[in-house]
Amino acid sequence: MGWSQDLFRALWRALSKEAKELVGTDQFGNKYYHIPEYKNWRGQTIREKRIVEAASKREIDYDVGDIPTEWEAWIRRTRKTPPTMEEILKNEKYREEIQRKSKDLDEQEKLLSKESSELLAPPVETQIKGHASAPYFGKEEPSVAPTSTGKTFQPGSWMPQDSKKHNQ
Repeated sequence: MGWSQDLFRALWRALSKEAKELVGTDQFGNKYYHIPEYKNWRGQTIREKRIVEAASKREIDYDVGDIPTEWEAWIRRTRKTPPTMEEILKNEKYREEIQRKSKDLDEQEKLLSKESSELLAPPVETQIKGHASAPYFGKEEPSVAPTSTGKTFQPGSWMPQDSKKHNQ
């Protein structure tokens, strides 16, 4: 099946004027091709294509990160020119340096947090009794036992407040 598929692709490229040009390779062995814009046999304009041919031919073997970010940006057309090997190596070295600095910073933070926890006195625990907006704040707390006004209640003695005074 593999050889017949390759034969069909080669025949198709020959008939459709699709000629792929090798643009470059990366450190993993992936090959990158560019097919320029062309007109097919019906006169339609076919836009340019950018193709990656993975080093491992099986799709199962592909993992995220097998294609460097610079090449992926070229494939997705977020950059116009293909990256050079020097640029990829420079960016890889920069990423490693950033990771190293990040690790060093984490270690420094751990040391500082250890030192500061040893130097600072433990926080004082305060007891909160009620809320400042409660009517009994600073006074004796109301008892938990329920109270009743049943013996002292006089019918008609309670009058609602005037709404104008209440709103002000």
